[in-house]
Amino acid sequence: MIVRTLLLILCLAFSGCATKGTTVVLLEDPDGSVGQIEVSTPAGTQQLSAAGHSTRVSDASASPSALRTLDQKKIEQEYGQVLQAMPSPPENFLLYFEYGKAELTAESKPVPSLIIEAINRRNSRDVRVNGHSDTIGQREDNARLSLERAERARDILVGQGIDPSIMKVFSHGEGNLLIPTADDTPEPRNRRVEVLVR
Repeated sequence: MIVRTLLLILCLAFSGCATKGTTVVLLEDPDGSVGQIEVSTPAGTQQLSAAGHSTRVSDASASPSALRTLDQKKIEQEYGQVLQAMPSPPENFLLYFEYGKAELTAESKPVPSLIIEAINRRNSRDVRVNGHSDTIGQREDNARLSLERAERARDILVGQGIDPSIMKVFSHGEGNLLIPTADDTPEPRNRRVEVLVR
């Protein structure tokens, strides 16, 4: 995951290491996937594309070092303190909605209790509620409907005791499809609210 990798870069760059420079290590996502990152200076470029790939830049005028591949044991040995300081990855939940409505599908009705459990377990103060729609109808109507869905999800959580001040509500309309479709295509998986618990 590139964001997690960038956090590792920043931590290493500012952790007061005895040696000057920055080390970049590409980490595996919790789901097992691996992104990629390019480390560039005016003197050269190095592409990291596999878990454990590592490069080092001693200063801004030097090219990145040759790739090293670190196994998980070596990563934990060299960077264990930095990894422990990193925040846990957010938990993501999907709520699906009935066609043209801001009403949960029957399959999604148990999900709010899982969200509440995650908020409480993590003692979260940052919950993002992102509403989405499929491509049926006008963009403006879909933006409004996705906002209504996000507000409905927030209201369900508030009704179960979650502090509304920790939640931010966003509307994406049909602009961020989970399943890419042509215009005017009914797709139940796009009629959703994504709740991110940090």
